[in-house]
This record gives sequence, structure tokens and C-alpha cells, in this order.
Amino acid sequence: MKKWTWGFLAALVFVMLAAGGAADRPGKPVADLSVPGDDAFESCTSILVGKLASADGSTMTSHSCDSTTDRTWINVVPRKKHKPGDMAPVYRNSKETAGPDDPNRFKSGDIPQVAETYAYINAAYPVMNEHQLAIGETTFGGKRELRSKEGIIDCPELYRLILERAKTAREAIKIADELTKTFGYNDYGECFTFADPQEVWHFEIVGPGAGKKGAVWAAVRVPDDHVGVSANASRIRQLDLDNPDRFLASANVKTVAQEMGWWKPESGEPFEFCYAYDSRRSLGSRRREWRALSRIAPSLNLDANAENFPLSVKAEKKLSAKDVLDIFRDTYQGTPYDMARTMTETDREGKTILSPVANPFLNREMLTLLKIPSERTIACKRATYLQVTQSRSWLPDPIGGVVWLGYDNPVTTPHTPFYAGITRMPDSYMVDGRAKFRRDCAWWAFRTVSQLALFRWQPMTKTIAAVWGPIEEKAFADQAKIEEEALALYKQNPARAAEFLTAYCVKMAEDAVAAYWKLHDDLWRGYTQYF
Repeated sequence: MKKWTWGFLAALVFVMLAAGGAADRPGKPVADLSVPGDDAFESCTSILVGKLASADGSTMTSHSCDSTTDRTWINVVPRKKHKPGDMAPVYRNSKETAGPDDPNRFKSGDIPQVAETYAYINAAYPVMNEHQLAIGETTFGGKRELRSKEGIIDCPELYRLILERAKTAREAIKIADELTKTFGYNDYGECFTFADPQEVWHFEIVGPGAGKKGAVWAAVRVPDDHVGVSANASRIRQLDLDNPDRFLASANVKTVAQEMGWWKPESGEPFEFCYAYDSRRSLGSRRREWRALSRIAPSLNLDANAENFPLSVKAEKKLSAKDVLDIFRDTYQGTPYDMARTMTETDREGKTILSPVANPFLNREMLTLLKIPSERTIACKRATYLQVTQSRSWLPDPIGGVVWLGYDNPVTTPHTPFYAGITRMPDSYMVDGRAKFRRDCAWWAFRTVSQLALFRWQPMTKTIAAVWGPIEEKAFADQAKIEEEALALYKQNPARAAEFLTAYCVKMAEDAVAAYWKLHDDLWRGYTQYF
């Protein structure tokens, strides 16, 4: 296209971004969407890394919370002791609440409390507890007939209850089974990706069917030298339940499918969890699986249009936390599925170059106008936050567990560390700002910058990278030194180590927020000529 045409389109893009496409506005929670398993559920990605597949021997899990409806506040819930006979409240849709005291935080029931609940970092979906047990999540929906209203536990609450009560991934699965069997699971199909300092597990759960109380679930341990991915589609196929070191499942994992007529043993066909309880029709999910696994094991030459991929692959290069972040920043660049690749123009020297407004995050209206096929990339412009966790067996839990966390689009955001032993989050991280703009809310600092970048993506993301790159690089460069100092303090006094790590994490995050408010202002000043 001619340059004047791109200038016109740039103005049009800005107007559309300001107005907000229907697909990008906050709407109903995912759990209210009407067609489980379709593109409506393409809203999260999780990558799991075994300890022999990581560069330093840590296990990792992750969660790109790519929803427009999840809350933005994050806090640290402390360890608590409870009296015999105490009951624990269970809430409905707690990931949507504006704070712990939100009057809209409706209780769905009570369950017996345990003697002690563990401390944990609490986001829209809780992240990691004091024992380095971490969880990632993606929704896959499952068949609509599976959802039951008889239970009181939904996905975010199951998350919370597990982190309050479990020390390991296997214990998490056991507790999930006991809780849902007794009190019932009432949500759509979900994948939980568990990591403790030794193991990572891919766990999928669906409801038991209308009118029933319980759940159906299956879990597969990812081999230590493998990396796995979940992207809003059920991934578990055949189960070898004679090998409990690798495979676990609910007692009803096959009988529910038989009762519903979704699998018949007499057919001779093997039982496959993903086909019994979900489908593999979502290309947006399969494409992300393909891209992540292809980056981890390129020699496999996986077919981008295949229906199934391995649940995990052996890593051809050991991954660091930074490498995992890089995968989450992937927009299919260099592939036929890069949505920006055709947005070109001719420069003064007659060379074909990408237009300044070429970006991989155009809304539906612009894709239609430019006749560009839509792709659901791993990176997501509507992310609430992205977490990448590390759990490390050779360090004390408060230091060994670390969460690399950043708000909004990972392509434009630095990720800073939050250790399992910290006692609080920065003040601006505990403010919910999803409903309206707030300058005291950290999420808005990163959100405004990422949205401005969509106006003139090519030059603006270079300006933004010059800010987020050094912040993130410094955090990784200082990690060993900070942990060495924390370990020395821990040996003398664990409380002093907690204070030290809390102060460090809070300052790193606060400095990043301040840098982004300045960047926000600089972008408005520096690019006003194009508005």
C-alpha cells in the first residue's frame, strides 16, 4: 500500500483502539460463555518445564492470564492457624472480586477447615505457596453436558484451597480429588499445571455431569527432561493407570464417559480423555501448542495444522526462565502465521519494509478491513498478567520459590521477581483498576503503554524495549547475588531474610511501575505528531 494509505489506516487504528473492539472489551466471565471448547476459551497459555529440561535444575510452570475480566490486584496471604471445628468459606467466582472485602464476593458454601493453611501469592488465580508449590492454568471448557450445579467449588477456589493445603504436586492432586469428590466441582473443564521442586504435572478436570456431585479428572507427570504446554484445549489422551508414577485419574474417569455414551469398551477403541470429555477442534489452541513445542524441539518438524501433538517434548536446549518468557512473547514471527508480515510499504530507496503501523495485535475490524487471516498467538494483548515460576530443591523454600511476574501484554512488559518468602506485594499491585483508570494501580502503568504501542507498533515497541529490557535483564543478572545474600541472612534469622527479599521485590516492582508511568508520558509527547 502507498504511504498515504498507511497513514490513513494508522489514524483509523487509533480510533478503533480508542473505541475498543467488541472482542477486546471487558465482558462476561469465561465461565458464562455459551459454547465450551470453542474459541471463546482461547484465553490462557501455560508452559511446564521439568528439572532436567531447565538451565539451572529448577522446575517451572507458568500462566498467561489472558482474560479481560480477571481482577488486577495481587496480594500475599499469610500462613494461618485454625481451631478444631472451624469452617472455611468457599466463594463463587473469586477471581472477579475487587478485593478480599468486596461485597460482591458471594459465598457458595463452607467446608471443614484444616489446622494450618499455608501462605501464598494470591493473584486472580493464586500462584505459589510457601512450600514452592506453583500452579498455572488454562480453561478448555469440555463438553457442556459435564457441568454440574450441585458442587460448591469452582476453578479459582480449587486453586486457592490446594495452595493453602498442599506441599507437593502429588499432594495437590490428592487434595483436588478429595475436595471435589466430597463437595463437588461446578466449573468448566480446566487444566492445572503443577510444579514443586521435584516434579511437574499436567492435570485436567471436568464436571461429573448435570445433577451429580463430584468431578472427573486425569493427570500426567511431565518427564524431568521434557517441556509441556497447555493452550485451552484438553491434551491428555491415553492413560496407563498401571503406572501411577506417570499417570493418575479419578475412579470414575472411564465410567462417566461410558454412562454418557462417549466411549464404549466393546468398540475396541482406546479410551482417550481429551476426546471423551472435550474435542481437539480449536485451531487457535493447536497452533499455540505447535509453536511452543516447535521452539522447544525444532528438529521434530511438527505440522502447524496437525490435530494432535505430544503432551510434552524433550528439550533440545535447556531453558531458563528468560527463555520461557521469550516463548510467551512469540507472535509467530518468521512464520506464515505472522499477522504483521503483509503490512508492508516501499521506502524512499525502493525497498519493501514493514509499515510503522504493522503489528500482530490488530482487532477484528482491522483484520477484516485488511483481509488478514486471524491467528491466536502465544503473546496476547489482553493479558491481565503473566507469571513464570521457578521451584528449586537446593534452596530453602522462601528463597527457592520465585515468581517472575509482569502485567499486561508480555511483549511490552518487564517481569520482576517475587519470592515465595515475601510478606507483601507493592501497594500499587494491591489496587484493582480493571473497572476504571487509576494512576495508583500498577496494572494501568503497563496497560496504557501496551495499548499506545498498538498505534505505531514498529517504532514504539523499540522505544518500549529500551525501558523494559534493562529492567528485566538487571533482575536476572542480580538473581544469584540477591539469593546468596538472602541465604546468608536465612541461616542467621529467617525473618530477616523475608524482610530483605520483600524489600528487594517491592523496590524492583515499584521502580518498574515508575519507569512505565514516565514512559507513558514520553510516548504521548514523542509520538503526538502521528496522532
